[in-house]
Amino acid sequence: MKLKNKRLLGRQAEVFKALGHPARMAIVHALADGPVCACKLAGAAGCAASTVSRHLSVLRYAGLIADERRGQQVFYQLCFPCVLTFAACIERIEAGERPEEVCAGCGG
Repeated sequence: MKLKNKRLLGRQAEVFKALGHPARMAIVHALADGPVCACKLAGAAGCAASTVSRHLSVLRYAGLIADERRGQQVFYQLCFPCVLTFAACIERIEAGERPEEVCAGCGG
């Protein structure tokens, strides 16, 4: 097995760390269908607006989301919707499906 370079491994770890909080995963899921106003993400994440702002910063810094200002509002969208595919795999395994069946569909 060929070892990946350290820079790439570090980048991958950074992305997984950014996804490593339930509120941030809730935000990612809330963005599944397209851009969402920041004001609606607090409800989706189940935390205060100031806390959501910090979570959004982590996701943005990791390159997982992008923001766009529209007048007074800021809308966020996923840059890598494929993270939802991985999340769906975990959900299926947690529901009792066998990992080899779940991963067969995604090349794993």
